[in-house]
Amino acid sequence: MRVIVLSSGSKGNTTFVECGDTRILIDMGNTCKYVVNKLKEIGIKAEEIDAIFITHTHVDHVKGLKVFLHKFGTKVYFTEKMQEELDYVDNYGLIEGEEVLIGNLKIQVIKTSHDVADSVGYIIEGEGRSVVYITDTGYINQKYFSLLKNREVYILESNHDIEMLNHGRYSFALRKRILGDKGHLSNYDCSRYLSTFIGQKTKCIVLAHLSEENNTRKLAYDTLLERLNENHQEVATILIAKQDEESEEILV
Repeated sequence: MRVIVLSSGSKGNTTFVECGDTRILIDMGNTCKYVVNKLKEIGIKAEEIDAIFITHTHVDHVKGLKVFLHKFGTKVYFTEKMQEELDYVDNYGLIEGEEVLIGNLKIQVIKTSHDVADSVGYIIEGEGRSVVYITDTGYINQKYFSLLKNREVYILESNHDIEMLNHGRYSFALRKRILGDKGHLSNYDCSRYLSTFIGQKTKCIVLAHLSEENNTRKLAYDTLLERLNENHQEVATILIAKQDEESEEILV
């Protein structure tokens, strides 16, 4: 399985996953031109994408979707509530249960908690490997913990540093939203969840969706590393996704 985060942050989020001859994108939050160029750089033609899985309908996750679909007609998977907001999508599959099978991949769906009509995260499995993808949520429901344990790759939101947020220029209402149950995971929350989930199979962690205003790459990394050290845990590779640059190639 090959995974590359093409972009992650408040201005756009798109991730590429490949397993055998099956290729999908999670979200299309960047311009069509950006995504097409990034795919070309990693040796993939845009028309080779088999499906796009949407996490939710905020603009930084669907910005380029309409143009991309006009050019390539790729099938989109989302929930019924998302479909109501993305009514321009003609070729789609509704996520009605807890998993979707496509080519060599099984995609399990978990509900997240964000200030939008509906939002989800994904566990992508193929050839005995798995990737967890969760961003834009105020918390992770404990009922999913057993499902999320001991996966090979975690792409998890580490949006903000609480102190930076509370002492920054954001209004009280906006800070309250971000810190709430329908907001975003802090560095502290992210590291706490990851220390609960990771296991012997875990090869890579990607810290995603970092705020440009209320976080730094160093703070996100140091918070996670401190938590892992306290719990005597190790992960071979820790990456921090960027807004305008693809991540390193993750092979598992």
